[in-house]
Amino acid sequence: MSASVPTEIYESGDSALRVVALSSASEDNWLTVHRLADWLEDCGAEGLHGAVPTYDSVLVEFDPVLVSARQVRAFVKLGLLEIGSLAGEASAPREFDVPVVYGGIYGPDLERVAEYQGITTEEVIRLHTEKTYTVRCLGAPAGSPMMDGPAFPQPVPRLKDPRLSVPAGAVSVAGRQAVIAPAVAPGGWCVLGQTPLTVLNIRREPLVPYKPGDILRFRQIDAADFDKYVGQELEPRP
Repeated sequence: MSASVPTEIYESGDSALRVVALSSASEDNWLTVHRLADWLEDCGAEGLHGAVPTYDSVLVEFDPVLVSARQVRAFVKLGLLEIGSLAGEASAPREFDVPVVYGGIYGPDLERVAEYQGITTEEVIRLHTEKTYTVRCLGAPAGSPMMDGPAFPQPVPRLKDPRLSVPAGAVSVAGRQAVIAPAVAPGGWCVLGQTPLTVLNIRREPLVPYKPGDILRFRQIDAADFDKYVGQELEPRP
């Protein structure tokens, strides 16, 4: 990561700041905001509630009774200087293998995506499974792993009529992004398949096993093998 990634800091209401990385290199932006979030979470500064990073920005939440926006802004700038002095890349990511049944009742939008892309369903599956995916950030619902999508010819449009209920384990795409649904929720992304593994465990801390920077790879399995995995949790490779 470059030590001189440009940033801008904006007020977001009276109890948060939004820090945006502005490098032309998206990977540097992502590393910057996630390292800053980690630094802020670990620093123990009074009045800071948390730091929520995304692809190129981080929302820094604070208690305006205990600390002012000006003070937090100065602290963020200190954090940026600190992380800019760090050498090397991020720590080694963990890898996750995700078995998926594609199409049919498990992936009701597989044919829709293939038709829109002008390719076969087999090609959609090939493109989806041949890539390794870096978890860029955690989104809704319930810590969904937000990832850059497969190399389809063009972005995937969202559904015109979102579903009221998408099952846990749904493997979906939209735009140039990919995701797994850890829990049942409404959704407008195109569902290509479903993993039988349990992603969300409310008795575990954290609730999901991955974190930003970890790597996921999807692997096609037959529908007849779906039940063999039911009850197993998604875990990193040894």
